[in-house]
Amino acid sequence: MKIWHKDYTLNDLKPLSKKHMASHLGIEFIKIGEDYLKARMPVDDRTHMPRGLLHGGASCVLAETVGSTAAFLCIDPDKYTAVGLEINANHLRGIREGYVVGTARPIHIGRSMHVWDIRIEAEDSNKLICISRHTVAVLDKP
Repeated sequence: MKIWHKDYTLNDLKPLSKKHMASHLGIEFIKIGEDYLKARMPVDDRTHMPRGLLHGGASCVLAETVGSTAAFLCIDPDKYTAVGLEINANHLRGIREGYVVGTARPIHIGRSMHVWDIRIEAEDSNKLICISRHTVAVLDKP
């Protein structure tokens, strides 16, 4: 069952990641399914911590980017906006290079609050790197 407010395409999402945190880290949306959204992020100098591993904060940025965007796609943008309230992350495995893919799936889509499950996996091996839960408030537009 489709959860999106309308039939979005990947081209519709390109403006959402221009000149923002996502573009600085190289995050790009790669797939919109019926009930999930995927984005990928490079593991390189932009996203490393000093020891050369993926920085946990970069994983949180990927999780919040894909979770908040998924929430936004579920609402009427003429009437509402979606903003992050809380995010948590469990960093399960390190990665030094390549790409990670974050997949957001809904746990709860309510009128005023959404909760999203985001799994971040290594793109080449599908090994689970991080699991995150993101809570989003749905607010009336002023």
